[in-house]
Amino acid sequence: MRDIVSVTGLTKQFDRLTAVEDLSFSVREGDVYGFLGQNGAGKSTTLRMLLTLIAPSAGKIHIFGEDIAVNRNKVLGKVGAVIEKPDVYKYLSAYENLQLFAKLSGCRANEKILMDQLAMVGLDARARDKVKTFSQGMKQRLGIAIALVHDPELIILDEPTNGLDPQGIADIRNLILYLSRERKKTVIVSSHLLSEIEQVATRVLIIDKGKKVIEGNASELFDPSQTIVEITTTNNERAFLLLQQSVWKEYLQPRAALSIRLKLDRKQITALHHSLVSMDIELESLQPRHSLEDYFLQVTSGNQHVDTYTGRTL
Repeated sequence: MRDIVSVTGLTKQFDRLTAVEDLSFSVREGDVYGFLGQNGAGKSTTLRMLLTLIAPSAGKIHIFGEDIAVNRNKVLGKVGAVIEKPDVYKYLSAYENLQLFAKLSGCRANEKILMDQLAMVGLDARARDKVKTFSQGMKQRLGIAIALVHDPELIILDEPTNGLDPQGIADIRNLILYLSRERKKTVIVSSHLLSEIEQVATRVLIIDKGKKVIEGNASELFDPSQTIVEITTTNNERAFLLLQQSVWKEYLQPRAALSIRLKLDRKQITALHHSLVSMDIELESLQPRHSLEDYFLQVTSGNQHVDTYTGRTL
C-alpha cells in the first residue's frame, strides 16, 4: 500500500521555541491516521506545515509522491482540511457557504451535488438556514462539507471534536468512519483525547513537545490484552493479600499507594468482579484503561494528570 504522506526530519522553530523537532512519519493510503498529543505538543504546527500555511525550518514533506514545496498547487488540489474552527460566513446559509467555497476551489458543483454533500454531514434539513443559528457541532460539520466539496483524496482534520457536546463528538466520529469505510478516503485526524483516537484510527502517532514518542498500528497499540484495571476498596491491604492468594495473583501489578492494579484482557473484567464479590471485598471503584493510556499520560503530561476522556487537566 502506497504512502500518501511521507514526512522526514520535519522541524519548526519560532525564535527560541522549537515547536516541532526532527519529526518523521508516513500515512498510508486508506489510513485513518490518529495524530495524538496534549495541547501544545506540535500537532497543529505540523498540520499547518503539511498544508503550506507555514514553512518548515528543516525537513521534507511529500504528499502523493510530490515534494509539497515544489508542487504545492498540484498537491493541495487533492487535499481537504479543517484546521481548528472552520472559517465560514455566519450571515450566509449553509448552502450558500458551500456554493461559495465550491466556486473558490474551482469546482463545478450543481445544486444536487451540493445538497448531497450537506446530506452526507447531516445538514441537508438546515441547508437554507443562516450559519449564525448553528451550534458549534453543526459548524464543524459544515466545515468538513466545505473541505470535501472538491472530492479530495486526503482529508486533514485538526481537533475536529473540540468544544463539542457528546452528541456532536459522536456525529464527527461517525462521519470520519463513513469517509474512511464508505468513501475510501485517507484521513489524518489530530486530537488530545486518546479515547477518540482509539475509536477511529487504524494507525497512531503520539508526539510530545514536538517529538515523536511512538507510532504504530492501532490494533496493536490498543490491544485489549494490555488493559490495566485499577480498583479501590474499603481495605486495599486486605484485598491485595486476598488477590495474592487467588487465581488473579499472576495479573497483579506492583502495589500502588491508593489502589490495586491488575493487567489482564478486557474480557476477564467480569470474572474479576465476580471474584471480588465472592471474596467479600467491598469495592469502591473499578476502572479499566489501556496500558497505552498510562504510557500516554506518563510521556505527555509531565507533572500534570490529564483525563484522556475529557481532556481536562486535573
